[in-house]
Amino acid sequence: MLSFNLDGKIAIVTGASRGIGRSIAETFAEYGAEVVLVSRKIETLTTAAEAITAKGGKAHPVACHMGDIDAIKALYEFIEKTYGRLDILVNNAATNPYFGEMNGVNESAWDKTFDVNLKGPFFMIQNAIPLMKAADGGAIVNVASVNGIKPAQFQGIYSVTKGALITMTKAYAKELAPHKIRVNALLPGFTDTKFSAALMQQDEVYKYVVAQIPLGRHAEPEEMVGAALYLVSNAASFTTGTCITCDGGYLA
Repeated sequence: MLSFNLDGKIAIVTGASRGIGRSIAETFAEYGAEVVLVSRKIETLTTAAEAITAKGGKAHPVACHMGDIDAIKALYEFIEKTYGRLDILVNNAATNPYFGEMNGVNESAWDKTFDVNLKGPFFMIQNAIPLMKAADGGAIVNVASVNGIKPAQFQGIYSVTKGALITMTKAYAKELAPHKIRVNALLPGFTDTKFSAALMQQDEVYKYVVAQIPLGRHAEPEEMVGAALYLVSNAASFTTGTCITCDGGYLA
């Protein structure tokens, strides 16, 4: 029988204080993993961790900014000292500070978007590799976006980072396969999160976006969890370098 059991696994989920990241962290804990919840603000992380432990799960909140390499190194020092291993990494944290034509973006918004959406995941993986090798393998999931395949209007810079994240996923999958480390990507479609709140709250924009989705609705964060759980479990033992799209048929 297929097993989605994560008992004894140590997992990091970034952007875990809300939305898709929190839903993934909660589910991993339900399936037996001990989850390190990562985001910028310790207050919201603590709330998420308390919700997990209240249900009998194991969670530890750690504040870490994905654009800060020193903070990432400190996070992994904590992981190594506390657990001595790492089995699962979900790079979910992302930002989109600029909404408009790419020609109008300034350097600050460009840097922030690339730091959090691309540089952060890259160095999260780089630092995870020694710990996953020590654990005789691991599973990495990069949460990209359908925008990485089909750039959305006025979200060009964000889309560029997500397209690059997809390519990085495939490149790392090839490099790390000999070490039994699988690397895959999850591509969410239009999902009800704080990240997409601006689009959700504009009636005309919302109707325009939903009209392009064959299922005729937006997704809830928990609808991304099944794909993430599959990708980190033994059920996906021969799956690496792939993208699972959860978009209601948007890219069909």
